[in-house]
Amino acid sequence: MKYAGLDVHKRVVEATVLDESGAVVHRERFDCTRAELQRFAVQHLGADCKVALEATTNTWGVYDVLSPHVGEVVVSNPLRTRAIAEAKVKTDKVDAMVLAQLLRTDFLPRVWRPDEQTQRVRRLCSRRAGLVSDRTRIKNRIHAVFHQRLIAVPHDKLFGNKGMAWLKSAPLDELGRAAVDSELRLLEAIERELNDLSIELARVGYQDPRIKLLITLPGVDVTVAQALVSTLGDVARFPDPDRAAAYLGIVPSVKQSAEHCYHGPITKHGKSHTRWLLVQAAQHVASHPGPLGVFFRRLLKKKNRNVAVVATARKLVTIAWHMLKNNEPYRYAQPLPTERKLQALRTKGGGQRRKPGTQKGKPRPPNYGTGTSTRRLPGLQALYDAEGLPQTKPLKPAEKRMLKETRTARFADKIQREQRIPRKSANSKAS
Repeated sequence: MKYAGLDVHKRVVEATVLDESGAVVHRERFDCTRAELQRFAVQHLGADCKVALEATTNTWGVYDVLSPHVGEVVVSNPLRTRAIAEAKVKTDKVDAMVLAQLLRTDFLPRVWRPDEQTQRVRRLCSRRAGLVSDRTRIKNRIHAVFHQRLIAVPHDKLFGNKGMAWLKSAPLDELGRAAVDSELRLLEAIERELNDLSIELARVGYQDPRIKLLITLPGVDVTVAQALVSTLGDVARFPDPDRAAAYLGIVPSVKQSAEHCYHGPITKHGKSHTRWLLVQAAQHVASHPGPLGVFFRRLLKKKNRNVAVVATARKLVTIAWHMLKNNEPYRYAQPLPTERKLQALRTKGGGQRRKPGTQKGKPRPPNYGTGTSTRRLPGLQALYDAEGLPQTKPLKPAEKRMLKETRTARFADKIQREQRIPRKSANSKAS
């Protein structure tokens, strides 16, 4: 058996091949191209060889090229490979040798290989995150133009309809006007790209039943759900929700020695963008009338808001793990915002559009002819049935006690009943 360690960079690869006793049988540095990787695999590796490399930008491309030519390709987590990360002497040759030796002795920390669909969604989510960052930088540069000239912006939402109209005619000098017009053209192009990308993400998400499950959580939309699913991948690889939260770096760090134990800030391991999206989703839970909102407000009385938000984000991960494991939607969702999220996913994802108004064969609403316009809001389970989501499971005794302790039993009963809510008139929308 042979063991190869590859220190992969964007342009070059440093390779070391060992035999079973740990002796070096080959060492080479070559260009990181598909042709060179195939040549190296055919000449120096083989079916009796295992290959180790660290996770980096082009890892999975190298993985796909080498896999047909070797017995196994192992991808390691560079942050957990302490022999490399904390080495005093760190060169490409040393790194490749350490990878090969750790693989030979079976001490190499491995990472999970996502399937092709998960990798595709990850790339789409990463591209969207990059475009959003570019949009934010452009908006900040536009704000800077007015701050430099001591011009007060008369609109709270500068990039809304009224704000955009003001931007195009704002009193600026020649240089300032050229800068703002240039930034607005860039902003318009990025908005178009984001719109096209959001449609593509909605189409992919509509075909994934896990996305429909997760957007029933309060504060979680398609973007957050897809980032969470693409990061976690197969939820079965986590034995409990605590491991899933730790994988996302949303658990407190712990330093313990003898009788002393210190709990510090969260570890921040894993994908930072997914963690940031979860924290933003947790901000929307503050006013939720269900048990999740009670959890947030109760913690807010004892801790500062940042601690409460991060703890709620971890709670969202815990609930999401149970929902995915049990294939069950969130049972304490508010019907109206949940209906809107599911409808937006269905319409943008290419699903069937439903006709508004009273369906054929159904009786007219009780307020028909009174001049008061209302709309029917189905109960939560009826809403889930209409959207093709699975049934929620019966409440267990412990959950009934939780509803009683949090005083949310009435809310849980109300959301299951059909309601009539007033429609917003054109006058109320205009005002």
